[in-house]
Amino acid sequence: MSTSTANPLLDFSGLPRFDLIAPQHVEPAIRALLDSARQTLDALAGADTPATWDDFVIPMTEATEHLGRAWGVVGHMHSVMDTPDWRAAYNALLPEISSFWADFGQNLALFDKYRQLHDGPEYATLSAVRQRIIDHELRDFRLSGAELPDADKPRFKAIQEELSSLAAGFSEHLLDATNAFAEWIDDAAELAGLPDDVIAAARAAAEKDGKPGWKFTLHMPSYLPVLQYADSARLREALYRANATRASELGKPEWDNGPLMGRILTLRHEEAQLLGYASFAEVSLVPKMAESPAQVMAFLRDLATRARPYAERDLAELRAFAADELGLPEMQPWDVAYASEKLRQARYAFSENEVRQYFPEPRVLDGLFGVIESLYGVRLTHDQAPVWDPAVRVLRIERDGQLIGQLYLDLHARNTKRGGAWMDSARSRQRSRAGLLTPVAYVVCNFSPPVGNKPSTLSHDDVTTLFHEFGHALHHLLTEVDEVAVSGIHGVEWDAVELPSQFMENFCWEWDVISGMSAHVDTGAALPRALFDKMQAARHFQSGMQMLRQIEFSLFDLRLHHELPADAPVPAADVLALLDAVRREVAVLIPPPWHRFPHSFSHIFAGGYCAGYYSYKWAEVLSADAFAAFEEAGAGRGSLLDRDTGARFWREVLAVGGSRPALDSFIAFRGRAPQVDALLRHSGMLEAT
Repeated sequence: MSTSTANPLLDFSGLPRFDLIAPQHVEPAIRALLDSARQTLDALAGADTPATWDDFVIPMTEATEHLGRAWGVVGHMHSVMDTPDWRAAYNALLPEISSFWADFGQNLALFDKYRQLHDGPEYATLSAVRQRIIDHELRDFRLSGAELPDADKPRFKAIQEELSSLAAGFSEHLLDATNAFAEWIDDAAELAGLPDDVIAAARAAAEKDGKPGWKFTLHMPSYLPVLQYADSARLREALYRANATRASELGKPEWDNGPLMGRILTLRHEEAQLLGYASFAEVSLVPKMAESPAQVMAFLRDLATRARPYAERDLAELRAFAADELGLPEMQPWDVAYASEKLRQARYAFSENEVRQYFPEPRVLDGLFGVIESLYGVRLTHDQAPVWDPAVRVLRIERDGQLIGQLYLDLHARNTKRGGAWMDSARSRQRSRAGLLTPVAYVVCNFSPPVGNKPSTLSHDDVTTLFHEFGHALHHLLTEVDEVAVSGIHGVEWDAVELPSQFMENFCWEWDVISGMSAHVDTGAALPRALFDKMQAARHFQSGMQMLRQIEFSLFDLRLHHELPADAPVPAADVLALLDAVRREVAVLIPPPWHRFPHSFSHIFAGGYCAGYYSYKWAEVLSADAFAAFEEAGAGRGSLLDRDTGARFWREVLAVGGSRPALDSFIAFRGRAPQVDALLRHSGMLEAT
C-alpha cells in the first residue's frame, strides 16, 4: 500500500507521526489496511502460491506487519491518551481487528500451507530460527481453532471478539473509577506526616480545578504517600477504601467489573473446551516454559512454604510495633503501610522520603544510561521525533555510531493514562525487501510529575521500576534477530519474558551504580554511603510478606483459570471465595471482606498474564541466577558492571530474543540449568555460601 497519503497513520516511512495522528484517522486507515491484508492473504491461500519461505512466509509477514504497527499506535494511544475521542476510535475498530485475527487463526488454507512447508523438503534446509517460526505458527494455528470442526469455528471466533471487547471495558472501567475519586482536604492539620512535595502536588491539583485546599486521588503518586506517611487515619482509610472497592458493585453500577470478570472466565473456559483442554490454564501453558498447572502450583507452594516463616515473623514484628509504639493495638488494613514505614524508620534510621530526595529524575536517567553503556558498549542519546505529550522524550541507542533502536519515554502520571508501568513494542527489528528496520519501543510509567521548578523525584521503588521496564526495552532493542516473529520480545515464552527486566532491578542495589545516579534535589550532594548502607540493611524488610503476596496473586490466577467451574457466568462472589481460599492457604495478612482486589486485577483480566501471573516468580529464579554471574565476575572488584559478562548476556539472552527456547538461552549464558538458591538469597531467605 502506498504511504503517500494524507492519513498519517498510514505513513510507515519512519517513526509514527504523533504530531498529526488523530482519532478521526483511525477508521479509514485501519479499514484500508484490513482490506489490503485480506486481499493478500486470500491470494497466498490459493493453490497458485507455493508453500515456500520466500513465496509464502515472507509475503504473509509483510501483509500483516503494517496493520500490526498501525493498530499498535491506536492501542498505545488508548493506553496513554484515553480521551473520549480516542476511546471511541479504538473501540469502534476493535471488533473488526479481533475478527480479522480470529479469521486468520482459523484459516485452514493458510494452516495447510505451513504444514506443507513443515513437511516438505525445504524445511530441513531452513535455519533453526526459521524452523522455530514455522513450528510456532503451527502451534498458534491450533490454539486459534484452525483444526476445529467448521460448525464450531463461528463460536470460537465470537469468543475471541467478545474477549477483546471485555478486556478493553475492564481497563476503561478501572480508569474511570480511578479518575472519579477525589478526597478534598481543607484542614492543614490533616496533612501532618506527608512529604512536602506530596503536599505541593495536592495543592497544585486543587488549584488546577480552581478550588482551595488540597486534592488527593487514587493515582499512585497521590495514593501511595498518603497510605505510607499520613498521620491522619481518617485520610488513610478514605483512600484505602476507595482504592479497594474501585470498579466493583460497591461503586457506580456502570463501572462494576464483576460481571465482566464472570463473563471473561466463562468465555475462556469455553474456548479451552472447544480446543480439547480441561481448563484455560492448560491452554495458557502450551506456549510457556512450564509444563502443567500442577507443576506451577507445586513451584508456588514450595516457595510459599519457604517464605512463610519469614512472613509470619515480619507480621508479628509489625503488629507488636504498631501496638507498642503507635498506639494501634488493632492494626487496620490502612495502617499497614503507615506502620511499616514507621518501623522501617525506627529500625534502620531512615525514611523512603529521605531517600527520594536523592533521586531527581534527570540524574536517575543519566545513571541508568551509564549502566547500559557500561554493560553493553552502546551509547544512549536524546533524539527528536513527534510525541503525544510534551513530557514524552525520545531516545536513540547506537553502537559504533550505528543506530540500533529508539525508545519513547513517558514517565509521568496523567488522568488520561492507565495505571502501572509497562513496556511495549512500537516496531520490531526486521530485514525486509526494503532493508533493515531497527526496533522501536515504548516505556511508560506513572511517576509523580514535577511541581514548580523542581524536577520530579523518584522513590527507590520508582528507580527499580524504571530499571525493570528498561530491561524489557533492552530485550526488544538489542535483538540481533532479523525475523520479526521471534525478534526482540516476540516469541519469548511468557514465563521467561520477565528475565531481562527483573535482572536489571538488581543493579539498583549496587553502590557503584547508586552513587553515580544520585544527587540531592536541593543541594546536589550525592547519596551518603551511610544512608545507602541503611537501605541495604533494610533491603529484605518484610520480604517474606512481599513474596507471599506475589504467590497469593499467582496461585489465585492459576486456580481461577484451572479449577473454578465456568460453564455458566461466574458470579463475582465465587471469584472472591476462591481468593479467600487461596489467602487461607498462603497469606499471613488478610484484607477486609469488602476488599475487591480482583475487580482491579488488570494483569489477568485485561492484560497478557491470564493463568500466567506466576511468570514473575518463575522468571525471578532465572533473573536472580543470571545476575549471580555478574556477582561472581565482579567479586572483589568494587563493581559488577563487567563488560565481558554483559557482552555474554547480550549475546546469549538479549540478542537471540525468541529465536530459541528460553531455557537454552539461559544455559548458554550460565553454563547450567537455573537454581532457586539465588532467588532465596536475594530475598534474604538463604545465607550466601
